[in-house]
Amino acid sequence: MTADLQRRTVRVLVLTQAVGALGITIGIATASLLARDLSGSEALSGLAQTAQVLGAAVISFLLAAVMARRGRRIGLVIGYLLGASGGLLAVLAGVVGSMPLLLVGAVLLGAGSSANSAARFAATDLADDSNRARSLSLVVWATTIGAVLGPNLTGPAGAFADAVDIPELTGPFAIGAMGMVVAAVISFVMLRPDPLLVARERAGTVIVGRAAAGSSASRAWGAVQERPVLGFAIGGLALAHAAMISVMVMTPLHMEHGGAELEVIGLVISVHVLGMFAFSPLVGMLADRLGRPIVMGSGGLVLVAALLLCASSPQGMSWQVTAGLFLLGLGWSLAMVSASTMVSEHAPIEVRTDVQGTSDLVMGVTAASAGALAGLVVDLAGYPVLALVTLALAFGVAGAAARAHAMTQTEAATRRTS
Repeated sequence: MTADLQRRTVRVLVLTQAVGALGITIGIATASLLARDLSGSEALSGLAQTAQVLGAAVISFLLAAVMARRGRRIGLVIGYLLGASGGLLAVLAGVVGSMPLLLVGAVLLGAGSSANSAARFAATDLADDSNRARSLSLVVWATTIGAVLGPNLTGPAGAFADAVDIPELTGPFAIGAMGMVVAAVISFVMLRPDPLLVARERAGTVIVGRAAAGSSASRAWGAVQERPVLGFAIGGLALAHAAMISVMVMTPLHMEHGGAELEVIGLVISVHVLGMFAFSPLVGMLADRLGRPIVMGSGGLVLVAALLLCASSPQGMSWQVTAGLFLLGLGWSLAMVSASTMVSEHAPIEVRTDVQGTSDLVMGVTAASAGALAGLVVDLAGYPVLALVTLALAFGVAGAAARAHAMTQTEAATRRTS
């Protein structure tokens, strides 16, 4: 019965993720361009994506609190609807020419990313230890459908914008809002019974409520102190996400400076997103077979290769930036799937949503900080310097993986001798 429910849950999450990803990623190629036009400064061009990442971080933490009380389904619905409202505000910002309104919309757009992130954790609620990474990775893989399609709709979205008489760069946000509304409806109607509530019921765990001791953050910190491997998993996840975000958000500007058209920029972003999600099932299988820390460490090394390629790329369209963006996505995938699986399997079920929400909060704040600095670095020193500076984050991922591997090996040896 549990196996059948798990399979059904993963199927629903796959569908939700595919549609939700279209809404989230369709604006990636134009967000920095719209921010530049509204602010009048390339140094501020990364703020829209940074605000979206920061919004995803904070809202992930808040959605985790909702899920702790109401389950995954209600949390996902709220996240997607907030994301849709953010897309509409981004359109309005373009119409009235308001940078502050764009940033507010971007923060709310982050809720859609929060919902998609929570969906990957929902896939692990009823999974066995032997296939937990694979279950998580299948939901991540589903993002490929919408995520690769999204940036490639940048051109048609511009035509749609002309048809409805809104600025061309806001067209992707209008279509994205529609996608997130559909994802909310799918989650509300089909994600029954709720996987987290079922898992708690079967574990005999009371849902965390107002009477729980301490705050969500304090409960998560307590779990990290009790199980330090969680700290290295969260650290590796945060550094990998920051490395990916900081370089990815500046790539459209780097390409545009060399004369690349919007459709070509969208194509390169699609290749990047393909690297992020398309190979997730293989990554999940490797994480289940080889161990989560080993796969996370390999992600750090792939990120190093990606950043070196990006640093060597000339402005405009080039094979270096295309290959670099693909490997940037692949390295992120290796680190994200493996680290997220470690977060799920080492967090006690009674505080699982607290730990997962805190994990996404740390991940998002770190990436938002890196994204904000990225615009300044590119403005002062150029895109290649940004890629070289970001190498420090990639090496940090590999270091966190090495520490996590050492700790899991010690724990395994202790269990064998006890």
